[in-house]
Parts: sequence; C-alpha cells; structure tokens
Amino acid sequence: MAETPAPPAAPAPRTPARTERPSLAVPSRIPAPHAPRDWPIAAAMLQFPPHAADGTPVAELEPGEWRRLLQPVVDEGFTHLELSTAWLPLGDLDRSRLTALRDVLDDAGLAVPGVGVVRRSVLHPERGGDNLAFSHRTIDAAAALGADVVCLGLHDTLSPEQRRALWFWTVPGGDVPPSADPEARALAVRLFRELGDHAADAGVELSLELYEGTYLGSADEAVRFLDDIGHDKVGLNPDLGNLLRAQRPVDTWEYLVSVTAPRTNYWHVKNYARLEDPATGTVLTHPTSLELGVIDYRAAVRYAISHGFGGTLVVEHYGGDGLSVGATNAAYLRRVLPRAR
Repeated sequence: MAETPAPPAAPAPRTPARTERPSLAVPSRIPAPHAPRDWPIAAAMLQFPPHAADGTPVAELEPGEWRRLLQPVVDEGFTHLELSTAWLPLGDLDRSRLTALRDVLDDAGLAVPGVGVVRRSVLHPERGGDNLAFSHRTIDAAAALGADVVCLGLHDTLSPEQRRALWFWTVPGGDVPPSADPEARALAVRLFRELGDHAADAGVELSLELYEGTYLGSADEAVRFLDDIGHDKVGLNPDLGNLLRAQRPVDTWEYLVSVTAPRTNYWHVKNYARLEDPATGTVLTHPTSLELGVIDYRAAVRYAISHGFGGTLVVEHYGGDGLSVGATNAAYLRRVLPRAR
C-alpha cells in the first residue's frame, strides 16, 4: 500500500543566490567514454502533444500512427529519443502495446536511453499515491523498452494561469511546495528510495530533475536530498535551464555545474538568455539555443565529463520549432564534446 503524501506546508524562505563563479577549467585531454559522433544525444518531446489532430489520445492510436508521428525525429537526424509520459503514458500500456511500441521504435531506428515521467509528483496532496504507482509501472515499462534511465521530479501539473502565459515559468504555480515540512521531505526520501530499489531490480537507474520550488530547487538542496536518499541507482539530472530561467536572482550557472556534475547520470540541456537590471531588480529571460545562452555548455559538458559523467544528453527547447532547435543543439554538442587523442 502506497503511503499517503503529507499535506503541503508554507514554502521555506529562499536562500540568497550564490554569486560564486568557480573555475570549470579542466585538462586539455579528458578521458571520454564515447567519441563525439557516438555520444547518446536524445531528442526531447516538449512540442509533441498528447492528442492526435482529431483529439484521440496518443495512447489509443494505432502503432502505424505512432510511427508517422515520430518520423520528424528521424528526419532531424536523431537516433535517440527520450520518451515522455506527457506524450504517451508508458506506465498505462499493457504488454502487447509496449511490444508494438518497441517494434515502432526499432523500425524508426530510434533507441530510447531514457524515459521522462513528466509532472507526476509523488508528493501531490491528492494524486501522490496514483503518481507513485504510475512511476513504478513506468520503471517496468522503461526496462521492457531497453531504457537505461527513468527521469523523475517533484514538480507537478501546470496551473491554468501558467498554461495561458507565453512562458509558464513567469507565473507562480498552483501547488505550494512543501519545502518547510520535514515530514513531507522525509516521505519524499522514503518514496524515492523505494523507487530506487525497484529500479535496481529492473536494471535501470533513476535521475532526479532539478526544478525550482522543490527539494531539487537548487544544487545544494538537490545534493542534500540525494545524500538522504542514499541509493547508488539514484542520481541527478542537473537541468540548469529550469533554474536559470527564473526571473529573479539565481545561483550562477558555474556554481550549479560545480556542485551537481559529480552526481549527474542523465542531463536535460537547454539554455536561456537573461537580461538583468541591478538598478531596478528587473530580470527577463527567454529560451535560446545552447551556444547563445548564458550557460557555456562547452565548459559545462567538459567539466561534467572530467568528473565522471558519461550518460545521455537530452536536447530540450521551449518555443517555436523545438525539435529543429534540438537538432541544432545536438550538432553543437558534437562539436564541443571532447575527442580522444
């Protein structure tokens, strides 16, 4: 029987932003587990709606239609795909449908290194138990598809106000994060440890995604949370963009990388432009490509690899043709990844 999530409490006061910019310099020669051309770089599915044009849920479509919907990923040159439960809830597919999906992916030449469980917080005050059960089922489904990682988080569904906004992160969410409730935090630790045990039995790893307003809302919080879980099959997805896009003072990207890199086993990469006016406190952010935003991914990726990272890079982008921008970002990453010499 799943534990009942504790009710949310008032959020804890934010700690001041870390202004340190530690050096990310690394030796010119870095041992790398993959050549740049072979590194698993996966397309994200942020722009893939959960319904077909006629309103039919993707989960109810025929496999042939799944194949047609995935063709743009192939056309953009990707050979790896992060399957998102926001597009297709894998944890709800029966064995025959999972087999059909695996056949579709094989036909498309798409490997699935990771599955993203999207906005299904195990601490949600009403849906937490269902989300926990769904996460367990998704671990089994991911293993059946041959995925290496299941990515989880503590952020949940967007509020109606967030969905109406141009950029949802500019509007506060509807759920109050239980940051100040030690019982809720202890419950989260226990539930992720339980999921980690299941992942180990299934032959996959878990990766917890950084996201503001949660126990993964800063680099320091995330590492403390991971230490409390204390499971060797649970690592971090340091999605730097989730924190850098906040329109307020934030930790420097260099600090975020320096703290999270040694614990990273999976990585959503995206970038943002930030305009800051210290005189008024105004901060504006906007999505952009990896090479044009405030995060120097050439330095960040090399630093992470030098500290043992060898996992999948998932190229995300909000707005416009995110899949095409993702392909541009994948090409950039292959240029800056270290080469064996």
